[in-house]
Amino acid sequence: MYTMKISGSLVKALNNQISMEANAAHAYLAAGSWCEITGYDGSAAFFYAQAEEEHQHMLKFVNFLNGQGVGAIIPAVKQPPKTFKSLEAICKTALSNEQGVTKSINKMVDIAQRDKDHNTFTFLQFFVNEQIEEEQQFENILQKFNLLGRDKLAIYEIDKLLAGMATAPSAESQN
Repeated sequence: MYTMKISGSLVKALNNQISMEANAAHAYLAAGSWCEITGYDGSAAFFYAQAEEEHQHMLKFVNFLNGQGVGAIIPAVKQPPKTFKSLEAICKTALSNEQGVTKSINKMVDIAQRDKDHNTFTFLQFFVNEQIEEEQQFENILQKFNLLGRDKLAIYEIDKLLAGMATAPSAESQN
């Protein structure tokens, strides 16, 4: 086990990120469940895949902290909503949440730079790039609502689009 001194403020931020990733995984799981019972099978597959991705992100943070000799704190998770107003509302919330994650990642990068913690800075670069993709993905999905509309046929087409996105290999799975 390699140990490097990570500042207390950065350890706290990394552990907070574990909590954010865990809550995101559960939020996407709840969204997938709602989509599944609502008949949006493609969207359900997409959000279940998003939940798994967030879980993998959480594990990356846990493994990083543990590998640095700093025990990760495994958090309790917040109860996500059980019902949602619409598929579009889920996507708007997802974009907002991803923007919050981006701010958190950027804050950790700033701390790592300030601390001259090159190991943590390098580790975080994966997440900096990941967040660019995540925000673009949800912005593109929301554009489809504006482009196609919000009637039943438009929602059906968006659901099919999300099904394709759920089965497409992500950049992360190719790493």
